[in-house]
Amino acid sequence: MLHILFNLPDRTLFEEVQQLDESLHGPVFVIRDDFAVGPVLQLDTPDGWSARLNWWKSCYEKSAYHEMPESDFDDRATVEQIKNWLIENPADTCWIWMVQNQHDVAGYFWLIGQLTDFQGRVMVLYLNNLPFINEKGQLFYPNWLSEIPVREFLKAKKLARPVTNSEFEIDPDEWKKLTEENKVIRILEGGKKLTSKEDSYFDAELKKYITKDWQRINRILSNAQGKMKVKTGDVFLMSRLWEIVHAGLLELNGNWDKGWKETEIRKLLSDTVGELEVN
Repeated sequence: MLHILFNLPDRTLFEEVQQLDESLHGPVFVIRDDFAVGPVLQLDTPDGWSARLNWWKSCYEKSAYHEMPESDFDDRATVEQIKNWLIENPADTCWIWMVQNQHDVAGYFWLIGQLTDFQGRVMVLYLNNLPFINEKGQLFYPNWLSEIPVREFLKAKKLARPVTNSEFEIDPDEWKKLTEENKVIRILEGGKKLTSKEDSYFDAELKKYITKDWQRINRILSNAQGKMKVKTGDVFLMSRLWEIVHAGLLELNGNWDKGWKETEIRKLLSDTVGELEVN
């Protein structure tokens, strides 16, 4: 069998799982892009894909990383490898592993319509609302595949089921709807329901951790990502902070180009004065 994951760090974890269970042996492919953010209109065309790459490039230029590692992977090529493997191994199946978060679900929606020629051979393990036992022996509900202890995957594999003919019809239509809305953010509202949001969706959450005192950006991002109920990546959040600062809504101390460890931001003095007057 072939396995499909949606987070690169999960590959190492899954290889440990395969060592425990020979029945899960097989190649592991990772869809690496985060389709829960960024433009997704007409990704099956060169212009649509280029627009997405340019958007990511813009985010990286505003972040601490500056340069986008776009040459490291191409998910379109990964899908072709998956399809070729299925053609070359007609008696085998592929298993899609996903947990209840918008990153995995968006990746699934982008992918599933490209596998319609293999109906009956595509399995899905959607680990939503399924309790697992952590290292302390406590029940918990994972938000990410990497949170699941290796031994617990032996229980998870029992949930594998074929993607139904109905899902092969409905899920690509749902993705088409999201692409036509072409908003920047997609969040998960439960099950497999994704809802489109504007690019400013996370701004209010970020501002909760910005005070009247100077703080380094990495501290703000760390606090926000640790407490946000809906998670997203640091590159995108950093680009949003850049937009807020350059809109004149926050004060900047330092050179943004030197990275988030050397740059500080705080609320505008006028905002602080307004808070004091209210109090």
